[in-house]
Amino acid sequence: MTYARTEPTDQEPDIRARPPLVREFLLVAGLFLAYKFGRQAANGHVEEAFRNAGNVWDLERALHLPGEGAVQGLLLHGQPLIHAANTYYATVHFPATALFLVWLYWRRPRHYVWARRVLAALTAAALVLHLLFPLAPPRMLPVAGMIDTGQIYGPTVYGQTPATDTMANQFAAMPSLHVGWAVMVAVGLIVATRSRWRWLWLLHPVLTQLVVVGTANHYWLDAIVVAALLAVALAAFRPPLSARSAPARQPRPELWGIGGGSPVPAYAGGAAGPAAFAQAVAPGASGPGGGASAVPPQPFEPAAGAGSRARARAGAVR
Repeated sequence: MTYARTEPTDQEPDIRARPPLVREFLLVAGLFLAYKFGRQAANGHVEEAFRNAGNVWDLERALHLPGEGAVQGLLLHGQPLIHAANTYYATVHFPATALFLVWLYWRRPRHYVWARRVLAALTAAALVLHLLFPLAPPRMLPVAGMIDTGQIYGPTVYGQTPATDTMANQFAAMPSLHVGWAVMVAVGLIVATRSRWRWLWLLHPVLTQLVVVGTANHYWLDAIVVAALLAVALAAFRPPLSARSAPARQPRPELWGIGGGSPVPAYAGGAAGPAAFAQAVAPGASGPGGGASAVPPQPFEPAAGAGSRARARAGAVR
């Protein structure tokens, strides 16, 4: 039996699932402001942040994680490379996430609501951890032996004096929302699209991870912790079932005699075809005129010569 194509195809967005634009804009803007003010509220715990940084560094060495300095050493081979890494860190984080949400809102409204909830839950959990566990980045830790590539090569989003920086909290390295948001962007686009190239979106979190470590803004553990938080958020908020991903396993109409020239079952063969089969299963059915069948049932008549041959065989036996 032949089935229709099971590969999902792109469809128009379900506009009924699209939330009101003004409400979503205010909601996302409110979440962004809560993120910024929440990070600033965790600022100022300098001694605790450096003490936690030493503990994180010792834990990474105990776990035999690769040194962050090895990644920075690769970036320092060329000034254009380290400048590109600093630019990526400073300019891609927020715009990429914003474009991701805008595209989902316009093209995949149901996935947009799901992604917004996951990002909100992840960001809220990260802010709580920033408050409970202030952490100085490796560029501030003397034992790490790394440099502040943003201050030396530019561009940078941080002030030269971390303790008095009013624009950003430089002691909120754990967890890395740069990595967390990048992973969610990749996961969301892979789930919401069906292109064979969609797995290339994983390059975004991989590149982000290398950038945040190479620029000495985060530890490896910062990415591990945010990945665990994201896994919990993804388990709590399941992606929507999309009609585009449902297989359409419907038999073709012509298999049931609807289309012309369609194949018919073997039991309906013969000169008369399907009409003879219908006559056989319903001998009393009405004809085109609404009355009795146009061809009445005929009595059984044996073939010519059959009776004489049977009598001859009977006499031979006697």
